[in-house]
Amino acid sequence: MLTAPNKVTLALVQTRCAADLSENLRKALAQIAEAARRGANIVCLQELFRSVYFCQVEDHENFKLAEPIPGPTTDALCEAAKAHGVVIVASLFEKRAPGLYHNTAVVIDADGALLGSYRKMHIPDDPLYLEKFYFAPGDLGFRAWKTRFGTIGVCICWDQWYPEAARLTALRGAQILFYPTAIGWHPSEKAEYGQRQHDSWETIQRSHAIANGCFVAAANRVGHEAPKGGPGIEFWGQSFIADPSGQIVAKASVDQEEILLGTVDLAMLDQQRVHWPFLRDRRVDAYQEITQRFLD
Repeated sequence: MLTAPNKVTLALVQTRCAADLSENLRKALAQIAEAARRGANIVCLQELFRSVYFCQVEDHENFKLAEPIPGPTTDALCEAAKAHGVVIVASLFEKRAPGLYHNTAVVIDADGALLGSYRKMHIPDDPLYLEKFYFAPGDLGFRAWKTRFGTIGVCICWDQWYPEAARLTALRGAQILFYPTAIGWHPSEKAEYGQRQHDSWETIQRSHAIANGCFVAAANRVGHEAPKGGPGIEFWGQSFIADPSGQIVAKASVDQEEILLGTVDLAMLDQQRVHWPFLRDRRVDAYQEITQRFLD
């Protein structure tokens, strides 16, 4: 493997999705090519980019959207990674076996090699986020991969709220934590709760960057989707990259499709961790109770 450079350009693809799966794949491949043309080294697509966010409803027909890994989409993404010399992070609806499905992110190196998968560990069950109907919880653990452009880890959307997930991924050596995402507002709640909800989402992820001394990059959808009618979800976009001190390096708009680019200096990890030595001062001898559901 080539020695990874210190300065790496990340691209977060923030886009709308159509009902046509083929159209979404063609669009993603074009966006990857454009990101590479603009200097990206690592490209992260949003959560479940092949389709609209179908988890708003419980419908057995939606299981037909799933595919195996490796499969047609990973084949196309591997070809794109090799052709453009970029690392790709992509979230897919994985059909692992009959009746067994996961929300899975794949990591593809810049030579087109499929390095591995991460299966979403935390599965939500909230109004319009009915993911427990579709996805079994992940069983691959929290992982990190050495790529041409650094060591990266991936968690997916609802995983964003769990400091344990970020910590364990960072402890695997991840210099950058990627979060493919599909999060937004219920339109009826936006006026009252919208700003608070978004601020909480951004703050928790910036805190992961600080606590672990690593970069965090979250790629979110934009647009309004209501696949079976009703109010649907207004995805809030605002994909962003945060540095190890929690500062925003780059941030996308609320409602526009775009490829968000940001250059990060991986040498900053050592500097940040030396001066803010959270990993050094962890009391690993005192945390056994963290494995309990609740301490009565």
